[in-house]
Amino acid sequence: MRDVSRRDFLKISGAAFAASSVAGCLHPSVSAAAEADNAPPLRIRGATETTTVCCYCSVGCGAICSVVDGQLINFEGDPDHPSNEGGMCSKGVAQFNVINVYDPVTGEMKPNPARITTPKYRAPGALEFKDVTWEWAVAEIAKRVKATRDATFEAVNANGVTVNRTNGIASLGGAALDNEECHVLSKFARALGIVYLEHQARL
Repeated sequence: MRDVSRRDFLKISGAAFAASSVAGCLHPSVSAAAEADNAPPLRIRGATETTTVCCYCSVGCGAICSVVDGQLINFEGDPDHPSNEGGMCSKGVAQFNVINVYDPVTGEMKPNPARITTPKYRAPGALEFKDVTWEWAVAEIAKRVKATRDATFEAVNANGVTVNRTNGIASLGGAALDNEECHVLSKFARALGIVYLEHQARL
């Protein structure tokens, strides 16, 4: 047996690779069927998909939530969203762990016990927050907004010009709001007489 040079070895390796590639192309259905039989079932099979917007930075990337029996099982970028076209940064993808945490004992994901699921309220002078209902929280916010507006509303300024504004309240929008929600929020703020309207993306 003669010695195989480096050039001969490369020729033999290239020929072997080409032959295996051709063989795979000749019977694609056989190899595809074998892979399909051995493939695990999709994790999101049967899940309900809902689109949402990332709650972090001002980019407002779109995301898809896959839910099964009320449990979030997958969180990924929305390929149809114009801001990110399916891509997401590491912080955005990590939102999955806000709801779920990995259990090293069972090797499964479980609901995050530290996640806050109810409104919290700390009374003046109190040291701790307490759980309250959404009904109580919304009513309390509305009551305080009205009291602040009534106390700071200015119908006419010092020059006698009608302004109908309140300087005691400001509105700050966030990237988690879509265009329709921003429209409603700005209309509501202007109806209250709020003139200090700002958005997270500009700060």
